[in-house]
Amino acid sequence: MGKLIAIDGVDASGKQTQTALLLERLQSEGKNVKMVSFPAYDKPSSTLVKMYLDGNFGDKPSDVNAYATSTLFAADRFATYRTDWGRDYNNGTLILADRYVTSNLIHQASKIDSFEEKQKFIVWLEDLEYGVYSLPRPDVTIFLDMPPEYGAELMKDRLNKANGNDKKDIHESDFSYPEKSYKNAVFVAEQCGWKRILCVDNGKIRSVEEIHKDIYSGIEGLV
Repeated sequence: MGKLIAIDGVDASGKQTQTALLLERLQSEGKNVKMVSFPAYDKPSSTLVKMYLDGNFGDKPSDVNAYATSTLFAADRFATYRTDWGRDYNNGTLILADRYVTSNLIHQASKIDSFEEKQKFIVWLEDLEYGVYSLPRPDVTIFLDMPPEYGAELMKDRLNKANGNDKKDIHESDFSYPEKSYKNAVFVAEQCGWKRILCVDNGKIRSVEEIHKDIYSGIEGLV
């Protein structure tokens, strides 16, 4: 059995960059390691996710409730686990996940205002993904804490990851969504015991290298 490290955060927090950087460092140390990214935009399993993000089910994130949307992202993870990275994980490979179950907690739980209902959703989601789909739980989750006002500047000229063009998906084009997702992410990170890495210090975005050092320190003893 391998180990799983999830790196997550709101949009433009540097998840892909930091996961790739950690992969490179661990490979240089001779570790048996593999990186996966979610949604798996290059796989058929992400078709419904892309339809949701493209606005086929509604123009706003709130048009599809947290439970329904979560099943789309969860099914994508299940499909890739069973057809790809699950074999590596079960054979002892260290898996680095650029987003994971944690993304449903960050983005979909933000659609729920009530504290009690949010707690129910967290229990339901963990049962769905870790129970029904039998996905492995992360050994550690790294939460990249990037406040939305800083992430917005980084997002400005970024291409849509799902289709490669400059059309924003429904999460990115809803101006209220980043703030709600961020506040929810901070709440969920504390509730679930994630390792919180600050991406901004004294009003400035920290360097990629500084953030990487904190992430590496956060997984010491695990790899």
